[in-house]
Amino acid sequence: MRLLVSWVREFVDVTASPEEIADTLGLRGFEVASLDPLGGGDGVIDFEVTANRPDCLGVLGFARELSALYDVPLRAPSEEMGATVGLAPVTRGRSERLEVTIEDPALCPRYAAAVADVTATVTPAWMTSRLEAVSVRPISPFVDITNYVLMELGHPMHAFDLATLENGHIRVRRATAGERITTLDGVERALDPEMLVIADGKRPQAIAGVMGGARSEVSGTTRSVAFESAYFLPASVRRTSKRVGLKTEASARFERGADVNAPVMALQRALALMQQIGAGRLIGPVVDAYPQPRGPMTLHLRRARLSRLLGLQVPDADVARILGRLGLTVTLSPDGWTVIAPTFRVDLLREVDLIEEVGRHYGFDKLEPSFPPMTLAAPEPDERIPRDQLVRRVLAAAGLSEAVTFGFVEADAARSFVPESEWPTLVGVANPLSATFDTMRPSLLPGLVDSVAHNRRHGTRNVGLFEIGARFATTSGETRGVAVAWTGAAQPEHWSGGAREVDFFDVKGAAERLCGLIGVEARVEAARSPFLVEGQSAALVCGDLTLGRVGLLSPAIAERRGAPRQDRIFVAELDLDLMGHVAAAGRRDAAFGVRLLPRYPSVIRDLSIVVADALPAEIISGTIQAASAAGPAPLVENVFFDRYTGKGVPEGHVSLSVRLTFQAPDRTLTDADVQLSVDSILGSLVTEHGARQR
Repeated sequence: MRLLVSWVREFVDVTASPEEIADTLGLRGFEVASLDPLGGGDGVIDFEVTANRPDCLGVLGFARELSALYDVPLRAPSEEMGATVGLAPVTRGRSERLEVTIEDPALCPRYAAAVADVTATVTPAWMTSRLEAVSVRPISPFVDITNYVLMELGHPMHAFDLATLENGHIRVRRATAGERITTLDGVERALDPEMLVIADGKRPQAIAGVMGGARSEVSGTTRSVAFESAYFLPASVRRTSKRVGLKTEASARFERGADVNAPVMALQRALALMQQIGAGRLIGPVVDAYPQPRGPMTLHLRRARLSRLLGLQVPDADVARILGRLGLTVTLSPDGWTVIAPTFRVDLLREVDLIEEVGRHYGFDKLEPSFPPMTLAAPEPDERIPRDQLVRRVLAAAGLSEAVTFGFVEADAARSFVPESEWPTLVGVANPLSATFDTMRPSLLPGLVDSVAHNRRHGTRNVGLFEIGARFATTSGETRGVAVAWTGAAQPEHWSGGAREVDFFDVKGAAERLCGLIGVEARVEAARSPFLVEGQSAALVCGDLTLGRVGLLSPAIAERRGAPRQDRIFVAELDLDLMGHVAAAGRRDAAFGVRLLPRYPSVIRDLSIVVADALPAEIISGTIQAASAAGPAPLVENVFFDRYTGKGVPEGHVSLSVRLTFQAPDRTLTDADVQLSVDSILGSLVTEHGARQR
């Protein structure tokens, strides 16, 4: 927002220099982008106005701020002030030359209009110079008047050539499918039923709140104009502006929230300027279509709450002065003040908003550091925080890097990583930023795989990423999980040995490690997943609950996500919330106690067997555990340490080597005890799986 200081001084008597005004406003929450002194105590200040302060997108809004800052009265435009900064007196009623119909009051709660006959003239130099000072190009008297009101009051207006409006009728309606309009910039734009337009009896003449149409543009041949001054729903203007790809001074104000009670005042100001420069004369009354009038909001400000939140005691007189100068009506109440916030302050909705205004103008620099009183005990820390920290440490120690990806993905990516039966549970985004962000992610893998593919396309050979985050589904809501995507070398090259490519067992081991540290006894079972390669796909299961999936990503999906065709990307995803519930249930059911360290030595035996290569190791391990339970030597642990195929092993079979550790809590095991257990285990493997000892 560019501000001409001499223009502001028409509304408030401030003798401070432009530099002092800029510094003062900068201390009160406005960011000064630049300052251009013009001489004679004048200057142009460029401010960055935050989205919640549309009232400051005009000279009057800044004058109101200076009124509060310097404690001087504000000269708001009125009918008694005369033409210079005043309002033209008008009557409201039905016009014989213009009819206004609001067909969608939800998107346009108020529409005011006035008709004026044109008198041949030119825009005076004082008006064009002011417009040029704030970077507005002068065009013609009536267009310049609407722009002048826009910059002065902050309320957008528009002027139509009345002769181009069919039957002198204005219809505020939604566009129909297939309608098109050529806007003032000469571009033909497609409209849709979500857009609000200003139409006549036949066709749209303007895109409501954004830009007028070229057909009804005021020109040198115009004999009568129809002034428009309306209020449009901010969300509607924002959506329309985005869809047509058009940002204007009008849309910037409407989409932030204009004043619903400003349209008639803006018309009066425009008519006063028209009369002042001799551009035309008003014909008939002002049409004010306002089906459901809106009043100001009443808020309550408590004295104790003000002091507690700011950390200091603001004198009552200063509170009333500050709020009053800002245009609010303040009435003293037993515990504070009753405050009526005018409709131009769309940001004042809660008590805390009033406290911010008081603190901002009283001066945050006056606040002394203090500790707020504690009225409640601090809540217990969320148990998920240390759990997630543990997961991060474990995966980082495994050589993976943490990634943070978007919670939005494209629908195709979402469907690729869930079974087809779960597609109806996907959560779509009602108003996506783009087609690539139209679905809430049901899995962490789409974003993680895309990140791996991005790194591979940029020449990074070894990529291992993990992410902890939320997934979304209509059935389960929001759940928290952890995912891993890993390709390239599992360990870097070293002089003592070459690099080794990452494989299924690396990601499986990381997933099993996480389960163990969280406190879940999970087993690995072969399972099919639509996004994993069959035969290298498994599920981590606890009881009848599936905690997650692990395996080799389908090459077709990897290539579709942008990864090089030859890449083997191994992935895993676990449900941290489900694992947490299982671990908590296990802790509740467990009998806590102390287990003594073993006093007697363990005995280790290695066993090599040949079995069918399609037989899962998990089943073999279960058979070993079951067989050892009947033997004289208790089995503590069995670990597979070698897998061999090739010479000496029949086709379709594999040689597995397992290390068995036996240990008794009450005695030293003899060789005979251990051999009996080994024979029992081997017999079960031969009987149940056709195993052959090597």
